[in-house]
Amino acid sequence: MADLFDQSSGDPPPDGHAPRPLADRLRPKSLGEVIGQEQVLGPEAPLGVMLASGSLSSLVFWGPPGVGKTTIARLLADETNLHFVQISAIFTGVPELRKVFEAARMRRQNGQGTLLFVDEIHRFNKAQQDGFLPHMEDGTILLVGATTENPSFELNAAVLSRAQVLVLERLSLADLERLAQRAEKELGRALPLDGPAREALLEMADGDGRALLNLIEQVAAWKVKGKLDTEALGSRLMRRAAKYDKGGDEHYNLISALHKSVRGSDPDAALYWFSRMLEGGEDPRYLARRITRMAVEDIGLADPQAQDICLQSWQTYERLGSPEGELALAQALVYLALAPKSNAAYTAYKQARAAARKTGSEPPPKHILNAPTRLMEEQGYGKGYQYDHDAEDGFSGQDYFPETMKRPVLYAPVERGFERELKKRLDYFTKLRIKRNG
Repeated sequence: MADLFDQSSGDPPPDGHAPRPLADRLRPKSLGEVIGQEQVLGPEAPLGVMLASGSLSSLVFWGPPGVGKTTIARLLADETNLHFVQISAIFTGVPELRKVFEAARMRRQNGQGTLLFVDEIHRFNKAQQDGFLPHMEDGTILLVGATTENPSFELNAAVLSRAQVLVLERLSLADLERLAQRAEKELGRALPLDGPAREALLEMADGDGRALLNLIEQVAAWKVKGKLDTEALGSRLMRRAAKYDKGGDEHYNLISALHKSVRGSDPDAALYWFSRMLEGGEDPRYLARRITRMAVEDIGLADPQAQDICLQSWQTYERLGSPEGELALAQALVYLALAPKSNAAYTAYKQARAAARKTGSEPPPKHILNAPTRLMEEQGYGKGYQYDHDAEDGFSGQDYFPETMKRPVLYAPVERGFERELKKRLDYFTKLRIKRNG
């Protein structure tokens, strides 16, 4: 029986077998047919330049599912006359890898190179990744890896130094529309959807071309009269869950977007990214903690009330639970986004920590040390200390830094919110200190 999974062949299965899925039938036959990814495939883009010069290096494709990583790898093999071999890191162990490398070595001796496509390459451990290196270096294989995770964190530095990382992007709505039109041409009929429903279908795919073709295949199989509207489409199809990995890149990308939206005083964007994380299944308690951190880090003393509002909203969530308690967190977010911003205390704290590390063993000046024993009194502990409450204006102006340390300026309040008042106080005490110390 013929091997239906011959990795080197792109031919359709022989007659008598099950119909091929739409996604397989529409697989591009050349790089020119690939939809999207111009930033990689264009004439002046990395792959375009490599192919034009006839010099293809090992590659790592980083991008979300359904954007063409496997297809592009297969077409690269066709363009460069390399034998295409595809493996998945999920299902391939060391014995299978040895067989792949040995077959590639035999192929090379017979005058043909091998493009080895490794799907989910980040699933290989460090030792397995190291196993690719000698075969990459001696030309036995040209490695093309695919990953949905950040290669900087998931792949060995040695592998990354021998491969160029290319970022593939989720397909735009325009790209998905082109794909839908191609699908309709293949099917020989238009989808039974009105304009808004068609746009809703594209949005359901969430930038994933393969997901769109699977949805189109379902819709095309329906026996309906006329065109369905958005409501009818929604009742027949479940919206695809948004791509979100609570431990991966999407988690960190979205929390970064949320934090920067608050810092940028944009409550609408803050609520959007907050909602995206909740829709993805993020723990609201994690968001409550991060929202409180925003108050401390980015609002600071420009609005001392902000931190209390965050803690109260966190407590409200703990009492109410989901979904009502999430509204309290949303209200805190809006408050933070519109609050005056200052990181002056945060910056001062970091500078103080740095100064403390640098001058780690310097003792306090003797005049502010207590002298509970006669020996300590004889050593000058407490001598010359001025009790601030007895001083004019309740301020002595004494120096409290180590005697050998030049007085630094750490806290620089901004002219916003409550810190405007704190700046007035700080300036007042600075002038008094200069006056009283000559």
